[in-house]
Amino acid sequence: MSQLLIGGRWVDGVSAERLTDKYSGAVFGEMAIASPEQVELAVTGALAAVQSSQLKPYDRYRILSKAARIVESRIEALVALMRDEVGFTRADGENEVRRCVQTLELSAEEAKRLNGELVPMQAADGVQNRIGFTIHMPRGVICAITPFNSPLNTLAHKVGPALAGGNAVVIKPSNHSPLSAVALCEALLEAGLPPDLLALVHGPGQTIGRQLLADQRIAFYAFTGSTQVGREIQQAAGLRGVQLELGSIASTIVCHDADIALAIPKIINAGFRKAGQVCTSVQRLFIDRRIVGDFMPRFVEAVRATKAGDPADPSVVIGPMITRGHAERAASWVREAVAGGARILTGGTLEGQVFAPTVLDGVDESMRVVCEEIFAPVVCLMAFDDIDDAVARANASPFGLAAGLFTTNLQTAFRVSRALRFGGVHVNEASSARIDVMPFGGVKDSGYGREGPAYAIREMTEERLITIAY
Repeated sequence: MSQLLIGGRWVDGVSAERLTDKYSGAVFGEMAIASPEQVELAVTGALAAVQSSQLKPYDRYRILSKAARIVESRIEALVALMRDEVGFTRADGENEVRRCVQTLELSAEEAKRLNGELVPMQAADGVQNRIGFTIHMPRGVICAITPFNSPLNTLAHKVGPALAGGNAVVIKPSNHSPLSAVALCEALLEAGLPPDLLALVHGPGQTIGRQLLADQRIAFYAFTGSTQVGREIQQAAGLRGVQLELGSIASTIVCHDADIALAIPKIINAGFRKAGQVCTSVQRLFIDRRIVGDFMPRFVEAVRATKAGDPADPSVVIGPMITRGHAERAASWVREAVAGGARILTGGTLEGQVFAPTVLDGVDESMRVVCEEIFAPVVCLMAFDDIDDAVARANASPFGLAAGLFTTNLQTAFRVSRALRFGGVHVNEASSARIDVMPFGGVKDSGYGREGPAYAIREMTEERLITIAY
């Protein structure tokens, strides 16, 4: 059973909810639900801890580094846990653990090198005998609100930089993945983190989440999730800091001169890993009309060879979606598109919570499979005649998180990268390409702020100017 971490102690909640395996439906655990009083105590304890913390930057480095080693040593148990909690295949689970380890390592290194800068005071006329510099100070209590689709690594991207910057953290994970959050907290505590600097509460976002938003003692919110909830967090936070990684309809463009053999496996991985439940999953795939006849059959054949089913089967690439309701919604959107004239080239079937990898063509850009985030293993093929038209159609989305571009022309790569209005543009990679050291975040309705430990730690600290006259 998942417990709550409050005031440095593991405690039971006021009630519990059963957790069921996403493929078999079997009960495998329980999630403790926090009371309003327990949420209050969690913030109170975190605030008191950060105000009295004596952890030096090297201490934070040492703890985060040790936590990375602990997580790494538990890869088998964590892969099995995420298979039950969120339906990850072995490949998805192993990748999640390894990326979490790397994120903790990167956060540890940033703890040692968080510096300000020297201010050129004498650039102003008449200034003499005065120096100025900046330093970074902890904000205080950071609230991390995280999704189910990256239960370890997204959490590490918030907790790691927050702790590296000297803050305390209150965690509210997805109700679908509470035990993964427990596992990361256990690793941090075993690594020597003072328990009061970390709190973990579970329960409904409508109650617990809003209570955390209303608590003015929390200095900063780091959130990954829907744009709708992100807007609510932004409005409630007011002048307090926020980092919002929100919705997306990711596009990838394949030019006529692209290396198709390179592009297809990368697009398939980006479109279908984690059952398509990734904010940067390829949903809209723009193909130059000159190569459609060559690209489409090769792509469809490769998708058909991508096995979906029981995530415990090592040969399975695509496991179940997070709930039956999510899977049925995706299936209904596909049926709606077909009724409007789209064609299913492969997939479109649903068994339990497993939605087969699906490729559509003949779609209209007003269809929900194109203009809304489907968050499922569904890719829409759309031909274009001119690269500027493809760019305009990609940019027409209200979202702007990530885009991919396949071309062997360097001029095209630079020109299109500048024209695409997305937080990240990946050349000769699909939209879902990510390395945890790089800045990650969006524009427009995809939010603002950047993950990546070197970037997040600066957002999670306050820059203070100090001047000295002599």
